[in-house]
Amino acid sequence: EVQLAESGGGLVQPGGSLRLSCAASGFTFDDYAIAWFRQAPGKEREGVSCISSSDGNIYYADSVKGRFTISSDNAKNTVYLQMNSLNPEDTDVYYCAAHPAFTCKYYSSSYYNTQFLSGGSWGHGTQVTVSS
Repeated sequence: EVQLAESGGGLVQPGGSLRLSCAASGFTFDDYAIAWFRQAPGKEREGVSCISSSDGNIYYADSVKGRFTISSDNAKNTVYLQMNSLNPEDTDVYYCAAHPAFTCKYYSSSYYNTQFLSGGSWGHGTQVTVSS
């Protein structure tokens, strides 16, 4: 019933930009927090950004502050991640996840992982590759 679909990934050169989209369906959008995660081969999943539309709270990981911007279009049930000034370290599979009754705050990456893995719903991911 709960469905999330990521799109917008691709190949860009260092310094370039991409906008990822997460289209949601099957649940009350305003009641959920939506978070972006990323994972490279052999590495742990990293929480990138989070938005909880019910209270307007937004979270960014330190590694992406000033470069990435999360936003939501509630009428379209879609969350976006605008990624600017991309570098090769941003190369990952990016996932969006939805969690009910969650407030986005500055928690540790392990806390985000635990909460969303146990109580969230996930999309299938979209590949972002930054390479010259």
